[in-house]
Amino acid sequence: MAKQFDKIEEDHQRFIAEQPLFFSGTAGIDGRVNISPKGMESLRVLGPNRIAWLNLTGSGNETAGHLLEQPRITLMWCSFSKRPLILRCYGTARAVHPVDPDWAEMAALFPPHRSARQIFDIEVDLVQTSCGCAVPFMDYVGERPTMQQWVDSKSDADIRTHWAKQNTETIDGKPTGIPV
Repeated sequence: MAKQFDKIEEDHQRFIAEQPLFFSGTAGIDGRVNISPKGMESLRVLGPNRIAWLNLTGSGNETAGHLLEQPRITLMWCSFSKRPLILRCYGTARAVHPVDPDWAEMAALFPPHRSARQIFDIEVDLVQTSCGCAVPFMDYVGERPTMQQWVDSKSDADIRTHWAKQNTETIDGKPTGIPV
């Protein structure tokens, strides 16, 4: 049975901290809905209604583009271990870029990463839990080294060139707001 909460409670925060993986879901006014898996120590619960998520360079930048049009976002965690639980945080978000005045304060919440392109500042207005009994058991083995290897093989200019080619528009051709 699903339960709803108006804030992230302590038990929810512990559950979030235990999960090595979460999913983000966004959609613009029209076009495709995007759901992305995320990990790599990139999320912080800042309070009962606030989450910060450090977004690293990727093949696309759908979330940022969607949030420019429609600030709605859903984050979801599900347990693949003993405790069957699915937790969703619904809310609105804004992208903070390295050129923005509050970047330094927000970036200080995370380990430095050369490919950090945005931080999503999320205001949570609803938390929902559900049973998760149909989620399979899976073992966490560790983070993939691929992302860091890619970053290590690139200069800062190479990363910005990648942003210019791959991250300035969504797959629907809408701007993402990333400064290049």
